[in-house]
Amino acid sequence: MQTRDNIIWIFGDQHRAQALGCAGDPNIHTPNIDRLASEGLWLKNAVCNTPLCTPSRGGLITGRHAVNAAPAHQDLLDPNLPTIADHFKSAGWHTAWFGKWHLDGFKEGSTRASHHITPPERRGRFDTWVGYENNNSQWDSWVHGGEGDSAFHRRLPGYETDALTDLFIQHIREQGESESPFFAVLSVQPPHDPYVAPEEFMGRHTPGGIELSANVPSVERVQERASREYAGYAAMVENLDWNVGRIRAALEEAGLSHNTHIIFFSDHGDMLGSHGMFRKTTPHEESIRVPMIIGGHVPLYEHRTAALDCPFSLVDLAPTSLGLCGIEVPEGMEGNDWSCLRRHNGDPTGPDAALISLPAPTGHGDSIDRPWRGVVTADGWKYAALEGQPWLLFNLNEDPYEQVNLALNPGFKEKRAELQARLKELLDDAGDDFSLPEN
Repeated sequence: MQTRDNIIWIFGDQHRAQALGCAGDPNIHTPNIDRLASEGLWLKNAVCNTPLCTPSRGGLITGRHAVNAAPAHQDLLDPNLPTIADHFKSAGWHTAWFGKWHLDGFKEGSTRASHHITPPERRGRFDTWVGYENNNSQWDSWVHGGEGDSAFHRRLPGYETDALTDLFIQHIREQGESESPFFAVLSVQPPHDPYVAPEEFMGRHTPGGIELSANVPSVERVQERASREYAGYAAMVENLDWNVGRIRAALEEAGLSHNTHIIFFSDHGDMLGSHGMFRKTTPHEESIRVPMIIGGHVPLYEHRTAALDCPFSLVDLAPTSLGLCGIEVPEGMEGNDWSCLRRHNGDPTGPDAALISLPAPTGHGDSIDRPWRGVVTADGWKYAALEGQPWLLFNLNEDPYEQVNLALNPGFKEKRAELQARLKELLDDAGDDFSLPEN
């Protein structure tokens, strides 16, 4: 029987924090994720540092901000940068990655990214790696792995989330026979667009039955698109929830539920019509807030549950995961270890704010296409600036839907200056020379 804790990461792409039953979304039923939150540690104000796939993913596996890992969409993550797999492996953990990677610098064009083969030396040095670079076709998903004579590239049977979960469950069963602890990641594309899911889930939602967020404007074209897309999005989230339930059952069957932490999160959110925008890349709540739940039936932590508002961000994920297993966090990681919140072995210490940014715009339609930097504070304020220009300032305590922009309101000049000074400190810490406006 294993005596050291295991860690599992489960995350979808573009799954915003608001899209959970436990978060109050009236359109979505997520009993398995809700149970994970009620039994574990739910970090309700967690954010991604950069609301875009590649920069966010680079940050979560290195513990470094986008400017120091993978600044732009479709960037190549420097294969020499240490990843979380390196640190778990050196401590004796088996490591595995299943699913979307999006860190090999492939520039999408005439060839699909799912048919691109990531060289073994650029797979983060995971012991087991079964993945793909990118895929926007959930019914036609391909994975590859291995090297030399053991290399493979094959089409997954059926729907992507289900098929990848099948592979992940098989891996769990194999680890149940091992004496070594393990760290394993399941990274699926859904609920990323296109918004489709198996019929069992799609049949539960229609555009006419969707209750839109209060900050989706009363513009016919926006509301029609948002309702149509949200119906499919809700189905995809519910399918992911079902697979979370399957994974928990597999852990129980393999005798691993008692010593395995399950961390459920996302790389970024999805606007889905809020403020008239779609997809990501903006500093708004629907784009930057992500689910962040640390659960599982590890006896040492059982019944120590909470819903906390600390400024957790995705650069904190790697150091916190290492901390949960008692592994020393390396100096090169820029994130904070919040594992004491789960372990209850000391007073929580960490920053009072999180850095958010878009170092390089992408041209995504119906979103934001200029570089920006911002800060989100533990006491409920958010400030974002364009180059040389104040942009957004919200008091989220009184304005959770961000409908009152205070950035250019003279009555809040001092607050803006205070937040900009804090933003400057965070940028300096990250080595980011972004040009902030004059106060």
